[in-house]
Amino acid sequence: MKVLGIDTSSMATSVAVVEDNKLICEYTINTKKTHSQKIMPMIENMLKISDININEIDMIAVCEGPGSFTGLRIGMATAKGIAHVNSLPIVGVNSVEILAGNMNLCDKNICSILDAQRTQVYMGQYKFENNELIEIKNVDVIEIDKLIEELSNSNKEWILVGEAVYKYEDKLKVADNINIPAPSHNVTKASSLCTIAMNKYNKNIGVCDCYSINPIYIRKSQAEVEYDEKMKRLNDGK
Repeated sequence: MKVLGIDTSSMATSVAVVEDNKLICEYTINTKKTHSQKIMPMIENMLKISDININEIDMIAVCEGPGSFTGLRIGMATAKGIAHVNSLPIVGVNSVEILAGNMNLCDKNICSILDAQRTQVYMGQYKFENNELIEIKNVDVIEIDKLIEELSNSNKEWILVGEAVYKYEDKLKVADNINIPAPSHNVTKASSLCTIAMNKYNKNIGVCDCYSINPIYIRKSQAEVEYDEKMKRLNDGK
């Protein structure tokens, strides 16, 4: 089975093709260029240089969120479009699970974090048992200080993975039981996405079509939050 993976949940744009247990190609760019500028040229160039025709793809794997609202919509729309034209199934994987998948040989507990703005992070906790990724705590939004306190008091060793580790690096340094992996692990990788998606597909978990899959936002956008606050002030003033 050849799986095309698409991830635009964070600043990095990542695409890959994995065939069974073999990574055929992967293309990741972590710059400030918008996902809409990057995603289709990346997919087209990757397939072309790898001599893969889109007709050879058997399934689409897409990051369903949480993460950048605009990024998620772009990645999801791209995945839906390719799946629709080629009548392919889609499997969605959440972003923090993908990050945990980067650490497949880790024997410590893994906490994945992505920036959710306003001193908050999107978070999920995992561990590997017998080469299988096990969920400890489901994806959620939490204040970074509360998360650090929780992990510090857990009496366990933690690997904290994700691009948000750089934003809060100074806070994380004070915790002796929290470690940060190499930079290559701190971006969501489409190859990890593909591997997790294939495992879900083989277990018939979360297999969708282009009509039934949608992004997972977890929280309201900043614009929605500001609108709600504005309406509350207006209502309170009545």
